[in-house]
Amino acid sequence: MEKVLIYTDGACSGNPGPGGWAAILMYKNTKKEISGGSSDTTNNIMELTAVIQGLKMLKFPCEVELYSDSAYVVNAFEQKWIYGWIKKNWKTASGDQVKNKELWQELYSLSQIHTIKFIKVKGHSDNEYNNRCDELAREEIQKR
Repeated sequence: MEKVLIYTDGACSGNPGPGGWAAILMYKNTKKEISGGSSDTTNNIMELTAVIQGLKMLKFPCEVELYSDSAYVVNAFEQKWIYGWIKKNWKTASGDQVKNKELWQELYSLSQIHTIKFIKVKGHSDNEYNNRCDELAREEIQKR
């Protein structure tokens, strides 16, 4: 299985408010940057969208190291929250509907295609690719 690195970030000005997302994909000697945004969104939606859009760029099943500064995204998989939500028909431990259910369902579907290791990185620190994603996401906010 081919190995791909993906860095993602989402940003929002106000929450809700205008937002942006970005992903950097690295495969062999190739690096690709993608980004987008929305005029009325939330930070969590942008974080999820960045991951989904990054994974959607992959043309075949891959072994993915996915780097995100979003504990929301990383913990859902690494702490296995998402499997509990699925068992409970997309309800949280407290019985509430999972927020952003459609995005989580899409991300879960993509996680069935690829072998993904979610890795939490510290936001706004010295990680060059996380910082670049943040820069791209913030540029998208300015376009809204």
